[in-house]
Formats: sequence, C-alpha cells, structure tokens
Amino acid sequence: MNIVGISACTVGIAHTYIAQEKIEAAAKKAGDTVKIETQGTIGVENALTAEEIASADIVLLAVDVKVSGEERFAGKKIVRVPTQMAIKSPNKLIAKLHELAAS
Repeated sequence: MNIVGISACTVGIAHTYIAQEKIEAAAKKAGDTVKIETQGTIGVENALTAEEIASADIVLLAVDVKVSGEERFAGKKIVRVPTQMAIKSPNKLIAKLHELAAS
C-alpha cells in the first residue's frame, strides 16, 4: 500500500517528528511505501509532490493543529488522528489504514 500524509503537533517540535518516524517505521515494517510531510516550527519539510499524492492509496493526517495544503488531497481517502495515536500505537494505526483502504 502507498501511504502519504502530514504530521504536525501544537508546538511543532518533538511530536511532529516522533509521529513521522513512528508512522514511517510501522509502514515499512508492514511492507508499505510511505512518505510523511512535517509541518513544524521551521515550516514544511519533506514536502509531498503532486505525483506522490496522486499515487497514494490513503492519506494519513497525524495532526493536532490545522495544517496547510489539505486541499491537495481532494478525492483521496483521508484518515485524521492525533499525533499521540501515531506515537503510541503506530502498528495498530497502519493496520487500520489497511482496513480502510480496502473498504
């Protein structure tokens, strides 16, 4: 499965990047392709391209705040969770994404 998404926390520092790392590790463990854009205090990093979004099976928004560029995901299945869920239960989250993408 091909997953793209955004991580962003209220402060824009630690949880943004921890969530990104946990999601990417869990997705790779499940055999998925994954790219997570971060929107933190230093701005957008690891920005998603239009091609990456177009080829995605599902979009994961692990966010605690409003993020910019959500309109890029129009027409895609979007799952929104708090960063805490991505950090504490990344494997369960990826399993849930598989269920939702298949439905």
